[in-house]
Amino acid sequence: MKEQKGLAFNRLAALTDEPLLKLDTKKLMPLPYLDAEPPVKPPPESWLEKYDLSLDWHSPVGVPKPKTEQEKAELVRRFLSGLGKLFDPQNNWTFLKILRLTTDYCMRCQTCSEACHVFVASGHQEIYRPTYRSEILRRLYRQYFTPSGKLLKSLVGADIELNYKLVIRLMEVSYRCNVCRRCAQVCPVGIDNGLIAREIRKLFSQEMGIAPKELYAKGTRQHLKVGSSTGMSVGGFKEAIEFIEEDIGDRTGRKIKIPVDKKGADILLIHNAGEYLSWPENPGAFAVLFDAAGIDYTLSSEPVGYDGVNYGLFCDDVELARIGLRHVQIAKKLGVRKIVVGECGHATKTLCVITDRVFPGDLSISEIPRESCLPLFWEIVKSGVIKLDPSRNNFPTTLHDSCNIARLMGIVMPQRNVVKAICPQFREMTPNGARNYCCGGGSGFAIMNELNFPQWRKKVSERMKTKQILEAFRDCLDPSQPKYVIAACSNCKGAMRDLIGHYGLWDKYRITYGGLVELIVNAMADLPKPFIELEFISNE
Repeated sequence: MKEQKGLAFNRLAALTDEPLLKLDTKKLMPLPYLDAEPPVKPPPESWLEKYDLSLDWHSPVGVPKPKTEQEKAELVRRFLSGLGKLFDPQNNWTFLKILRLTTDYCMRCQTCSEACHVFVASGHQEIYRPTYRSEILRRLYRQYFTPSGKLLKSLVGADIELNYKLVIRLMEVSYRCNVCRRCAQVCPVGIDNGLIAREIRKLFSQEMGIAPKELYAKGTRQHLKVGSSTGMSVGGFKEAIEFIEEDIGDRTGRKIKIPVDKKGADILLIHNAGEYLSWPENPGAFAVLFDAAGIDYTLSSEPVGYDGVNYGLFCDDVELARIGLRHVQIAKKLGVRKIVVGECGHATKTLCVITDRVFPGDLSISEIPRESCLPLFWEIVKSGVIKLDPSRNNFPTTLHDSCNIARLMGIVMPQRNVVKAICPQFREMTPNGARNYCCGGGSGFAIMNELNFPQWRKKVSERMKTKQILEAFRDCLDPSQPKYVIAACSNCKGAMRDLIGHYGLWDKYRITYGGLVELIVNAMADLPKPFIELEFISNE
């Protein structure tokens, strides 16, 4: 691969604190129907003095600047140790095969670049190109771990300079990818540059202990220690359930007791615990729907069992296995027939796909089935067991597909069938389904709020989704008419809240968002009043 015009690979090793890129809203992808947007703010001097922000002046991690030559050398040593383990079958048996295929067979055709929403939305900035970080990793591995690279160096593309600056910038650029794997979808030979971004993160997390605190310290570690990545204790969970039961009564007039720790139920339902705190109407709607449909299910109050998130998926195999194992063990202890995951994309893919690469024997998916809630929704709706009135959802709606559920699991039609049955003014985004763009909050970005990373997220990674939403509603932007973006994923809802607030889509056009199950319940003909309140509550 020739070095790309505009930014050579060795620029990543430049010994300067000047950023390789300064974002400028004038150079970003234009957004339709918006006259202006908030400007990009530079980081304060105090951050620049303390942290290495020399990639693009943003960071979800905030790596302190090494103070001595010894600290700089130690960063490089630990990085090389981790790089060797990444390509060692004894240390990376989970994903080594895909990693090797991707590093060995990329044709450098750049077909993937135009499929990447981050690259396009940034105004085609080279450091965000899907192959950029992959090529650096490929060259480093060849240079330090292959005989041909050690002997022939530049003749075989093994001539990249390695120093502490490159180590820090490579870590940062691995967090400029949502790992939505749209790039892999269009690759003519199936190269997965999204996986490489994830494997780079894994190197830093497992070998060097460097990861966004929202994913590790306040993510998987807190999940395993307290019971939930949100910090919610068992007592807090039980209080949340009591609140939701009262809220259901207020919204529907129904007195529903949500089953918890019911032995031998058909289904263990696991929600993303963020729903209990940020969107309690979502698990509330599940309870109303399942009660009306006669679904035999239970929640769990076991620590870890009441939170379906698994942030190990984004950066750490060991943490992923620890949390996934607890979920499956809790299901076995309850004696349920299967696990159904609520509206959370990454939790669904983790339990239904990824953990099956890790768990053998009686913990495999063939022994304890795991499913998305979306096909079950469609089974309930098409069965006719609940009378639904679509006129109750007679406002413009569009559907955002979670990448983990649609592109990476192939679940595309059940949610569409439901929406078409209950939403008279539904319109698709373009593109949609398996080819839909990421919300911009994928791979944990939606919860990463360290330093000024939220600014980068809103300006770059959420930009394409903002454009898609505005174009989907272009025929009804009149603010007198509320509009609803369906996002059947907790992480995606976080991104929707983010971008709607940042770009003022509620104030300008009355665009809001919410889950799918709320719309189903909103259409229940025998409820005395609407379940959904069409409003927008910012988190700022």
